[in-house]
Amino acid sequence: MAIYFAPLEGITTYIYRNAFHHVYGGADKYFTPFITSATMSHREQMDTLPEHNSEITVVPQILTNRVDEFLDIAKRLHDLGYETVNLNLGCPSGTVVSKKRGSGFLSVPDDLHRFLDEIFDGCECNISIKTRIGLSSLDEWEAILKVYQQIPMEELIIHPRLQKEFYKGTPHLEAFALAKEMLPNTRLCYNGDIYSVASYENVMEQVAPADVMLGRGLIAKPELLGAISGASAEYATFDVARFAKFHDEIYAAYCDEMSGPSPTLFKMKELWTYWIHNFPGEEKTLKRLLKTKKLAEYEGMVGELLHSLDD
Repeated sequence: MAIYFAPLEGITTYIYRNAFHHVYGGADKYFTPFITSATMSHREQMDTLPEHNSEITVVPQILTNRVDEFLDIAKRLHDLGYETVNLNLGCPSGTVVSKKRGSGFLSVPDDLHRFLDEIFDGCECNISIKTRIGLSSLDEWEAILKVYQQIPMEELIIHPRLQKEFYKGTPHLEAFALAKEMLPNTRLCYNGDIYSVASYENVMEQVAPADVMLGRGLIAKPELLGAISGASAEYATFDVARFAKFHDEIYAAYCDEMSGPSPTLFKMKELWTYWIHNFPGEEKTLKRLLKTKKLAEYEGMVGELLHSLDD
């Protein structure tokens, strides 16, 4: 079984991925936030530079419903040395879905089938797919799987929710079971609602054998991967000194890369909305942190939070 780190827009940048690898480690693959055009933004270029990912296995993710656009992006990534790309058929965002991209593409299985036939025929890279199970009804899933049966994908990563459910409700594990039945020769990966060892064990009892992709749960609790993979106790429980090292590497890298305090603080504040769960009773300090506009004030409040666990 392999464990993957899911992509989250604005969060799992190359800076974050490398810091996680240095301090916690254990992920077999890291997936980049999605790319939508071969005319890549500066952020996307920085995120996919080989020298920024030399120590880890990275799979760039592509979000499009146009064959030419997919192949252009994949070619650019192949030229950078990437052997595998991932197609995003899972994003539930309304603005994405309305353009029949992400999980919105699942609503037109015939068009999706033609698209997949053409990109698999024309792409130099291997292609894996990350998917939802439909838009509004579980009845859609079987037709989608019939399309996937005809595609030589490297791997299918399944978030077993409908688009309309976003990240609410309970994942439909019966949909994952149907995929195992209909795609017996395809490598499958489960993604969704793994926030603890208990939730991981509950899911794996029902979907194993399968790989697993961790996302928001791993960002909130960076020690989670070590816990579920059976690492030693020192890597499987929250340790304030290790977390401080992790935070400091990310913070220093953003201070070096970003153009001033505001963008640096924006990045760090977004991460703290996940991390605060490791600091019970410190919600007031977080509110102060989220309002600060000065790096020195930010550093002082982070010190308060870290010291709170030492008391």
